Amino acid sequence: MWGLTIVGLCALIAVDFFIGGRKPHEVSIKEAAIWTGVWVALATLFGLGLLVFAGGKPSGEFFAGFITEKSLSVDNLFVFVLIMAKFAVPTIYQQRVLMVGVLIALVLRAVFIAAGAAIVSTFAWVFYIFGAFLIWTAWKLIQEARADEEEEEFEENRLLKAVEKRFPSTDRYHDTKLLIVENGKRLMTPMLIVMLAIGTTDVLFALDSIPAIFGLTQDPYIVFTANAFALMGLRQLYFLIGGLLRKLVHLSYGLSIILGFIGVKLVLHALHESGVHVPEISIPVSLGVICAVLAVTTATSLYASRKQALAEAGSGEGRARDKDSVDV
Repeated sequence: MWGLTIVGLCALIAVDFFIGGRKPHEVSIKEAAIWTGVWVALATLFGLGLLVFAGGKPSGEFFAGFITEKSLSVDNLFVFVLIMAKFAVPTIYQQRVLMVGVLIALVLRAVFIAAGAAIVSTFAWVFYIFGAFLIWTAWKLIQEARADEEEEEFEENRLLKAVEKRFPSTDRYHDTKLLIVENGKRLMTPMLIVMLAIGTTDVLFALDSIPAIFGLTQDPYIVFTANAFALMGLRQLYFLIGGLLRKLVHLSYGLSIILGFIGVKLVLHALHESGVHVPEISIPVSLGVICAVLAVTTATSLYASRKQALAEAGSGEGRARDKDSVDV
């Protein structure tokens, strides 16, 4: 099953590359919407396949994990926007950067998932740590959402800094080339650096997303496939909702509620495994809470953004009228 799944995912990635990503170009909203729909449909078909061949429990765990990982990946797009701006990536090359960066992230996450599955199967008490970490992360998200930050900047991680320091690079892009030879020296291009930035930065997001999905299922197969389907549609989602990211002003609050909820679920599960008789939260309840929180926060975000836009438009008209009266 693992072998067939990996072969199937590689085939889907190859089709995605040769149809939509082989030739550098600006991705239109229509193209991004079509491919986003394709990846969501494929994830839905996979979940229904689990329902038919494995039963309702694995299928429910997959859908809960996929929705959770997808919602967390939307938050990652904010950082991807900062990375693209910092490295001044031309628009026609952004899809290639995201494609390779997401593949790097998928490989690194597979390593995290394998390690997490081994730890979870050996030490039941690790659920206490996962649960506490998710609750702390939820609190940090609330604090960050309440902070009034005018400017956000991308800060390179240590691995990326070490690569840039050890290997010389050019100061401009050379199409989609990763390495070039200049004056007899092999140099990296900014294309390779920004791909590494996207891929390695995602590891930081995996520190909360991997424990979160292990709170919904302990099956490493479902954990991996939910992560894979959530990540592989991330490139198209970047272009589809890039302009809407600033309007999702309450997304961090929604994600904090979801992470906190899963953290409590993990602690209850750990207590149950320790022999303490406590109620456990079922997958249907988890799926319902996750969907409800995302729906509410999306609706309130769009309402708040529209209200703020109307207020700014009204204040702009007021200033224009005041200027006209002064001129008179």
